[in-house]
Amino acid sequence: MEEQYLKEPNSQAKAKAKPNNDSDDDTPTLSSQALAALKEFLAEQNSHSIPSTPPKTGTESDNLIVSLVSEDWRLSQFWYQPETAHTVAQEVLSLCQDSEFRVACIACPTLYAYLKKMGPHVNVQLLEYDKRFEQYGSDYTFYDYNQPEELPLDLKHAFQIVVADPPYLSKECLEKVAQTTSFLARSGECYLLLLTGAVQKDSAAELLGLRPCGFRPQHSSKLGNEFRLFTDYDPGIRLGGWEQEE
Repeated sequence: MEEQYLKEPNSQAKAKAKPNNDSDDDTPTLSSQALAALKEFLAEQNSHSIPSTPPKTGTESDNLIVSLVSEDWRLSQFWYQPETAHTVAQEVLSLCQDSEFRVACIACPTLYAYLKKMGPHVNVQLLEYDKRFEQYGSDYTFYDYNQPEELPLDLKHAFQIVVADPPYLSKECLEKVAQTTSFLARSGECYLLLLTGAVQKDSAAELLGLRPCGFRPQHSSKLGNEFRLFTDYDPGIRLGGWEQEE
């Protein structure tokens, strides 16, 4: 991947109109409808701006919405719907047996944000390519799936829960993310959750020993591919349970 450079629409330099005394044409102006549309667009962009601090924490069950930066489709970013993020975060929290548990979120910043809101006591590390998330301080680690084990040594075998959402629906990408999960997971005592396309079912079983759950993740942007949640443990009645093998 290439490094992406992003600019806020309202940070671009404004062009200065030069007077033209040789022409009788009026200076171009926006219609009231176009101006209103522009203001609406800028307001929408600003509503997704990067927060100066990590997500606010809290436990209000009636307020599941978490403020996120805008998706960058060039980085294959598609955020979960609030209901999906809340369900997966609740599952992760139910697996945390004590305050010493550490959670790694590989390329799933939506889940990180919801975990910090719903379980402020949980130690969560976000591994993500997008450096906008450096705003989260020590909770953020730069991650490029093409270099699956180029990570700080203090993260090696340090996590009891690893959740991964590979950026691409290819076996090659999943193979490299699988290497990362092996690097991060604490030997013999780690729960693994994988959110990816249904087309990866066989690869998920082959590479990581995972089975699909009945729960169907949904994204805010409607995607054409069906997504599934896979685990290496039996969730019981949670997450719709393991899907029965045919």
